[in-house]
Amino acid sequence: MEVSDKPHKKSRLTLYIVIALVLGILLGFIFNKTYVEEENQKLSSVTVGLEEIKTQIQNTTDSTLQHALLEKKKILSEEKTAILSARDHKLDPFALLADIFLRLIKMIVAPLVFTTLVVGVAKLGDINSVGRIGGKTLLWFIGASLTSLLLGMILVNLFQPGIAMHLPTPDAGADIGIAHTSLSLKDFLYHVFPSSVIDSMAKNEILQIVVFSIFFGVATAAIGEQGKIVIKAMDAIAHVILKVTGYVMNLAPLAVFGAMTAIISKQGLSILKTYSIFISEFYLGLIILWMILSFGGFLAVGKRIFNMLKRIKDPVLLAFSTSSSEAAFPKTMEELEKFGCKDKIVSFVLPLGYSFNLDGSMMYMTFASLFIAQSYAIHLPIATQLSMLLVLMLTSKGIAGVPRASLVVIAGTLATFNIPEAGLALLLGIDPLLDMGRSATNVVGNSIATVVVSKWENSLGDPEE
Repeated sequence: MEVSDKPHKKSRLTLYIVIALVLGILLGFIFNKTYVEEENQKLSSVTVGLEEIKTQIQNTTDSTLQHALLEKKKILSEEKTAILSARDHKLDPFALLADIFLRLIKMIVAPLVFTTLVVGVAKLGDINSVGRIGGKTLLWFIGASLTSLLLGMILVNLFQPGIAMHLPTPDAGADIGIAHTSLSLKDFLYHVFPSSVIDSMAKNEILQIVVFSIFFGVATAAIGEQGKIVIKAMDAIAHVILKVTGYVMNLAPLAVFGAMTAIISKQGLSILKTYSIFISEFYLGLIILWMILSFGGFLAVGKRIFNMLKRIKDPVLLAFSTSSSEAAFPKTMEELEKFGCKDKIVSFVLPLGYSFNLDGSMMYMTFASLFIAQSYAIHLPIATQLSMLLVLMLTSKGIAGVPRASLVVIAGTLATFNIPEAGLALLLGIDPLLDMGRSATNVVGNSIATVVVSKWENSLGDPEE
């Protein structure tokens, strides 16, 4: 009886998340037309005013008139900020539902990664085993990342959305409030190696936690009998945290409902019409990427890959609805172990994937960067595009904990290739909608990577019923 209850409970969670998703979209649409309609209309009016002023500034040589227009532009910009703040305040109760859930998930992720990875590495036994599995994992990650980046580059050259959409481009020197990511090796290494594991856990720096956990796990295995006590304790703590995860997951439908209500209330459906070309082409790209990754998984494990994709529908749906692949981490780990992946592989590959294998985000980076270049009518030779691809490959690693990480990386890359960073403003309005697809794809990519590495290590067992 107990066994038959589990699938029933799982299917109910999926059903509740889907219902919450639909209700959130419907309520968001209603709110967009009623509750926040005034703010949305004011915002639209101010945005039109700013565009008109921008055109006037470009078309006048009178310094006095230019100064007056710049002052007017400043006033309108401040008004726009105030309207956005007022709209956010109205929707705070719904955004809070998603924010609280994400905070609870972040509360779980760091201790879950630490305990499961220490146990996994300790069970591997020695540094040679860690190096072997790490090498295979990175081999898959590099291949998947290059595939994602290259696919984004091919599609944006094929569809040319920046040319087809005829969007008015922002001033090249405009500040969009997004910092650059550093391209230096020093900053990257500082980000990888923690100065304090407590600080890393407090900031949810997954890559740094992984580095410390590997050292800790290898050392635990090396001290013999005393180490077995630590492994047993860590294993018990991991099971407790997974139980806590079960409690937190009960709040997932509420989080999905709140997130979708807030997003649709702000964006409405008109933005879908304006950006329909970009959104449809990007999501088509994600579908193609899913097919390519699934084919790679099929070559490794055969038809079982489809069973795995079916099993991870809950975490994928959760990542899509909340725009956070991190929110799906605990549930993904649980489902992969039920699928037959050994805990020592899951706890090693999956956390690494959240820093090194964000396939959806990688495809978006080339797609968005080249879209902005097209919008400004900047021609980039294929050789330059390939060098951009390699820069993105390097600069995107290990920044999963950075807010709006994809946009931060893109901003730095645009600056490197003399493309106006202000072009990112073209995408800020639809970024939440695009982030949903990116996050879901990240979960799929990391799940397939874990299954493939498990197969390569002969550690793929029979699935739980």
